[in-house]
Amino acid sequence: MDQLIVEDPTRIGPYRLIARLGAGGMGLVYLGRSEGGRTVAVKVVQAEYAGNPEFRRRFAREVAAARRVGGSWTAAVLDADPEAAVPWVATQYIPGPDLHAVVAKDFGPLPEHSVRTLANRLALALGAVHEAGLIHRDLKPSNVLVTVDGPRVIDFGIARAMDSLAGDSLLTHTGMLIGSAGFMSPEQVRGLELTPASDVFCLGAVLVYAATGRLLFGAADTGLNAHLFRVAEEEADLTGVPETLADLVRDCLHKDPSRRPTPAQVAERTSPDRDGEWLPGTVLAQLGRHAAKLLDYAPAMPAAPEPAPRPDTQPDPRVPAARAHPLPPPYAPTAPADATPAGGFGPPPDVRHEAPPTPTPPFTPPGQDPVGAPRGAGRRRGLLVASLAQLTVVLAATVFTMAMPSVQSDLGVESSGLSPLFTAYAVSFGALLLLGGHLADLMGRRRSLLVGLLGFAAACALGGSAGDSGTLFWARVVQGASAALLTTAGLALVTTGSSDTGRRGRALGVYAAFTCGGSAVGLLLGVPLLQSLSWRWCLYAPAAIAVLLLPVALTLPREDPGASGVRPDVPGVLLGTGGLAALTYGLAEIESGGTINLLAVLLLAVGAGLLAGFLWRQAGASGPLLAPYVFRDRNRVGALLTLFLVGIGSLALFSSLAFYLQQIAGYQTDETWRYLLPLLVGTVIGSTQVSARLLHRAAPQVLIAAGLVVAAVGVLVLATGDNGYLSTGLSLPSMFLTGLGLGAALVPLLATVTAGVAPRYAGAASAAVATAQQLGDAIGGVLLAMVVVVAARSAEPDDQYQTLVEGYGTFLWCGFGALLLAALAGGLLVTAREPRGAGPAR
Repeated sequence: MDQLIVEDPTRIGPYRLIARLGAGGMGLVYLGRSEGGRTVAVKVVQAEYAGNPEFRRRFAREVAAARRVGGSWTAAVLDADPEAAVPWVATQYIPGPDLHAVVAKDFGPLPEHSVRTLANRLALALGAVHEAGLIHRDLKPSNVLVTVDGPRVIDFGIARAMDSLAGDSLLTHTGMLIGSAGFMSPEQVRGLELTPASDVFCLGAVLVYAATGRLLFGAADTGLNAHLFRVAEEEADLTGVPETLADLVRDCLHKDPSRRPTPAQVAERTSPDRDGEWLPGTVLAQLGRHAAKLLDYAPAMPAAPEPAPRPDTQPDPRVPAARAHPLPPPYAPTAPADATPAGGFGPPPDVRHEAPPTPTPPFTPPGQDPVGAPRGAGRRRGLLVASLAQLTVVLAATVFTMAMPSVQSDLGVESSGLSPLFTAYAVSFGALLLLGGHLADLMGRRRSLLVGLLGFAAACALGGSAGDSGTLFWARVVQGASAALLTTAGLALVTTGSSDTGRRGRALGVYAAFTCGGSAVGLLLGVPLLQSLSWRWCLYAPAAIAVLLLPVALTLPREDPGASGVRPDVPGVLLGTGGLAALTYGLAEIESGGTINLLAVLLLAVGAGLLAGFLWRQAGASGPLLAPYVFRDRNRVGALLTLFLVGIGSLALFSSLAFYLQQIAGYQTDETWRYLLPLLVGTVIGSTQVSARLLHRAAPQVLIAAGLVVAAVGVLVLATGDNGYLSTGLSLPSMFLTGLGLGAALVPLLATVTAGVAPRYAGAASAAVATAQQLGDAIGGVLLAMVVVVAARSAEPDDQYQTLVEGYGTFLWCGFGALLLAALAGGLLVTAREPRGAGPAR
């Protein structure tokens, strides 16, 4: 540290500055103390950046996010004033040198066990940063401070604010480069969309430096452009990296971001295998001397020339010369805040001789959960709302199907008038999924959920009170559109809730249980509703659930609509929505008529063309609706194809069950529970107790293939029953197996598609998941119409009932085949190990 000079301020906000710690690309860093004795590092933004409005806006947003970063291996952000004349941010002061000084000056390359511990701690720190929705973007040795206990990561989240300067003349004038050339990822060099996987590459580069003392791709003095080319195109030289760490480092440095491990995986693979100190004794001794130097440090007032006396005045002999004040600093000090910085941490080692500051509640950005336990409560509320909203969507669709005979009788609707009611919902829901996901990214998941819940409740209430089929038709349109918002925003809320392995696995398990078991719950609840009340209550019940969820949704953390940087992709929305509308309408035409007509063919052709245009645009657009890497990744494409096939198999199962319960069992309560309770229990166990616990221990293709094979076996037992359709004697084990397999497979499928997607695209990625499932359902509906309806039409009147029974049995065989194909697709195409705690990973 260096003494302050006359140009330095004496105070920044509530902190008295006592020394200079250094300078960075963004500004100066000072050592400061609060009135309560807390020692902090205060980073002050350069004046030229402070005058940029876009920089100020991003700086405020990133600092607010950085405050939420937890973990033991980061330097906590304690205080900030983005609105000051010169913005500043105060962080916990770490009394230790940076990794560059340790390796380059004090000691040299670190031994293997030190590098292993370094990798473990840095991975845990990055996990905490990513969990807060941030990407570090500038992980390098000088941003890693070395202490006796372990390394600490600093400057997370601040580099992104510099991105706002990349498009103006400031970049040209200063030659500013976001990141450090020796520790940049290939996608950073190429100017591509960054994900947390970029930080993993930088982690690998830091480990190479710590183990060898050299830059990953050699010195940059041969020319910046040549060095950046090597980063982007050449393989890294790992000579000198310990053999036990070489494979891990090589994986971190993979050119393809989707092939890199997540921080949680790195932490798992580098768990310390020995006790004792993590650094050699000479380094620990140096750290002790550094701490002692800080304790003995006596700040000196910056020298300043005394003001010259005016010729007509004499110095006042009553005022000692020593009391002359220094010149006013060029910084405008901000109004003092509370003496204790937000965060409420105890005193660091260098101030243990002073009275500790009084803890104060952590700073809470408006509308967001406070740091710590309330943040976990916010995640749980988000999971509750998302899961129950999805359950409500599936419940409403299921009970409405069951209530169709009563609707037809009550409203006097002819059989031909029922099809438009199903088509209206299917087209509005399927067509608006991509739009719903994009809206979740644009205006925030909380707002999308609120709008979806309001619209869904209103539509269900309108449908329940409808006096004619026309009103019911428009109620179904609004219900489908609202369901699209709820489905996409809900899944996005779950997948971005946490990057921690256990929490993310449990959240996906709970969500999958509600999603997969929703139809079973709908059948279970629909029977008593229809028997004791009327079909109208089948619509009022979902409306009531949606209304009850609204107060809980209002307590979710608010999101800044512009925080993600997502811009409206109008052409993408038009192409995607138009394509899906044409496809779903064409498939609904075939399903309702049971035959392929000219209109259906034209609609399918137009829909396929528009979707092809949508994918082409996503690959080349500067601001796509969904990042192109989602469609270029084999694992995600394989998982989406598997979800499509699972949609066909699931529709075959639940359509056949609904037919059996209605036509054969007559909606008898004991028969309903006999089949559906084992299915529901199996689904919950498979998703929450099997896959949620094995998600980070087993390869996803194993869980997917095994789960779908088990589900296919359950459907096979149903299809080969004693009566050629269903076997009552085998109902419990077969239904349990089917639910167990579906629940176990759905969790890794959801995780594979959404893991690694940047939070800004979480809604669009969730829309891709829902679209794959919806198209599978639509294709399943076509198969049902062609196998069952056509067969019944061709049969003699006396034989139609038996033909229907046999047709649904045949449809179950189609579901069995679809599940086997899904198991094959998932086992062959999903090849990467499921990331632990991906959240916004990769």
